[in-house]
This record gives sequence, structure tokens and C-alpha cells, in this order.
Amino acid sequence: MKDICTDLAEEYEELDTIVAALDDSGWHIMTPAAGWDIKDQIRHLAYFDERARVAVTEPEAFDQYLTEIAANPAGHQATLEKAGRDLAPADLLAWWRKERRALLDVLAPLDRKARFKWYGPPLSAMSLATARIMEIWAHGQDVADALGIKRVPTDRLRHIAHLGVATFGWSFANRQMKVPDSTVRVEITSPSGELWTWGPEHAKDRVRGPAEDFCLVVVQRRHLDDTQLAIQGATARQWMSISQTYAGEPGSGRKAGMFSSSS
Repeated sequence: MKDICTDLAEEYEELDTIVAALDDSGWHIMTPAAGWDIKDQIRHLAYFDERARVAVTEPEAFDQYLTEIAANPAGHQATLEKAGRDLAPADLLAWWRKERRALLDVLAPLDRKARFKWYGPPLSAMSLATARIMEIWAHGQDVADALGIKRVPTDRLRHIAHLGVATFGWSFANRQMKVPDSTVRVEITSPSGELWTWGPEHAKDRVRGPAEDFCLVVVQRRHLDDTQLAIQGATARQWMSISQTYAGEPGSGRKAGMFSSSS
């Protein structure tokens, strides 16, 4: 847990460095996420960092919160739309820093297998930390794209790639689609040049290419056609066209041609 929290802290700091340098007008630059400016991206992260902390430290309160969401989804959406909206950029940055520090403080001492309620299925402490890395990196990509910044990929991407593989079944079930019986072999090259693999070696369906491209697809920040991924087999292609690492309604992703290959 300490190791993954170190990676989470580094992911936070990388994005913080980008947004802390913005003037007030910079916070209102629109991102590729329809209707979201950079401020919306950061207030979203701050809100869910706070929710993750509550999930760990106040499980009964979080369970009640989930019950309220189920009873009134529109009310929850309204809360998301208002959270942090009236804060000045400096105050929003301070809120986000406060919440993420508090989350790291409660995550690091946990048993990696401890389980907590979350949106969708319950998660282990390790998976909750992984999910936060994924969220920070994905929304950070929106910010980087909005500003025309090419981030330098790191081997922290392994957490996101692992989550991308682990959510294979979820990606289909979330769209009320039958989960395929066939398996998929994933062979991707890390930023440091290491080969990362998942799935049986004999699988006919395969996904190969740069780890960064794989991660961009599974968090729906790049269309498959705008990457250097090589896809073999109908199941692998279908999965990559709908892959989704996050809870919630099926995402629409990015349209083909919005971005050139990331590598």
C-alpha cells in the first residue's frame, strides 16, 4: 500500500504542477470532455478524493450516501455539477490538495485486501488506490490535451493497464452485452521498455502495442484508430472499442481523428 500510495502521490503532483502554473483564465480553457473546462476536471477529482476518504473512514456514512444516490440520481448529478464550482482557482487547488493528502494518509496504513464500498462493486484498498491513479491520470490527460502538453509516460501506467485488463467483463456488462467466453492476450511495452503481459499465451485474440496507447484507450481518452495498437481477433477488437475502466454509465470516448497516435 505504501508503494502504490507513492505512485498515487506522484500522479497527483504531476497534474498539480500543470494546473498550479495556470492564471485564472487558464482554468477556464475547455478540455476534450464535452462541456468541461480545466476547473471542472480538478473539482471533479477533489470531490471524488473526498468521497474515497469517506468510504475508508466513515463506511456507514458512505453506504448511506450510496443509498441516497440510488434513490435520487438526479440529485446526485446536481451535487456533482455544483461541487467546487463557486470556488476561485486558488481555493479549488487548496481544496484538492487538502483532500488528496487526507486520502493518502488513510490509504497508506491499510491492509491491501481490506474492502470498501464504492461506486459499482466494492473495492479492495489496493484497487481503490489503483482507481484513483487511473482517475487522476485520465483527467490529467484531458487537461494536458486542452493545453497542448505532451506528458512523459512513466511505468505508473502499469496500474492503469492492469485495471484495464481487470475490467474486461465490466466493459461488456455495463452495456448489457454478453461477456465473451474467449480470452484475450495483452502484450504491451512499458515506457521503460519492459514487456507487460496478461492473459494466456495461447489466446487467439491479442492486443499489442505501447502501454500508453493501451491505457489511453481503456480510459476512453483516445479512439482505437488513433493509436499504434495492433488488434487480432473479433473479441479483442470489440473489447477495445468499448473498454471502460471507470464506474458509471457507458462512456462515449473520443471520436476517431481527434488526436494523432500518442507514440
